[in-house]
Amino acid sequence: MKIFVTGHKGYIGAHLVDLLKQEGAQVVGCDVGLFEGCNWEPVVTADRDLVKDVRAIEAADLDGCDAVMHLAAISNDPMGDLNAQLTFDVNRDASIRLARVAKEAGVPRFLFAGSCSVYGQGEKLDLDEGDPLNPLTAYAQSKIETEQAVSKMADASFTPIFLRNATAYGHSPMLRIDLVVNNLLGSALSYGEIRIHSDGSPWRPLIHCRDIARAFIALSKAPKDVVHNKAINVGANSENYQVRDVGDQVQRLVPSATVAYTGQVGSDPRNYRVNFDLLYSLLPDFKLQYNLVSGMDELHGRMVEHGFSKKDFEGDQFVRLRTLKHRMDRLG
Repeated sequence: MKIFVTGHKGYIGAHLVDLLKQEGAQVVGCDVGLFEGCNWEPVVTADRDLVKDVRAIEAADLDGCDAVMHLAAISNDPMGDLNAQLTFDVNRDASIRLARVAKEAGVPRFLFAGSCSVYGQGEKLDLDEGDPLNPLTAYAQSKIETEQAVSKMADASFTPIFLRNATAYGHSPMLRIDLVVNNLLGSALSYGEIRIHSDGSPWRPLIHCRDIARAFIALSKAPKDVVHNKAINVGANSENYQVRDVGDQVQRLVPSATVAYTGQVGSDPRNYRVNFDLLYSLLPDFKLQYNLVSGMDELHGRMVEHGFSKKDFEGDQFVRLRTLKHRMDRLG
């Protein structure tokens, strides 16, 4: 099995390469290297590394591949807002182009890293794949438009699969703290204060980053007729939490920390609780390895072991937006 992974040096990609190699797959990784040096632990290397902009991938790069697992993106709402046009160029246009190139190259399966953020301000709770989409950001809109365009390419020889991933958290060799769970835990360790920027009421579906990587592999191996051209919420019904629940878990781990509602974002309109029944009906043997408690226990242990501090929280290494801004500034 030969797998082409974009964004393989990222937060989820580091886990995906590791797991694919454990499966015995040959991994071709493609990453432009924007976040080179942001790892805090050793990263498992791909069999072949392409240092290449995802917008420049050609059919020859995909020669002999059994699947494309497409993670590369401007990776969250604040980064998308930094430059909305760049977000659409990379997340939508390059993704659609890559799917077309993969199809022309004879790659039979294309797995796309989407997001539950496409539901935005949910009209109801427990949203499933058939419910209306209500994107509130360029990032979410780019994911929807990619799904719509790539879905039209599906045919007997080309199977796209769209993973609408819950909000990632947890330990990775390429740690990020610009994600709600990781951010609140980092804040507690850095300041002794759990800084919640909303009123704590919005719902978020949460999933450990390694479980997202596991879902990619499970869906890549599933029978074609089970997953062909489907959008699938990736997470678990039990792993929907309000932000204040995350704050409670942080306080369990750092009892001396106090909770502070900063009001920085006012009433956060991004509020969605998601239903994941489809995933488990398609993959009845698939189960998450982590829940919020075990995932946070692991992350807390690693952060303490590394001596995570205010310097780390305020620095560039673990915040993708800061790293991207500084590297864009240097490029002029």
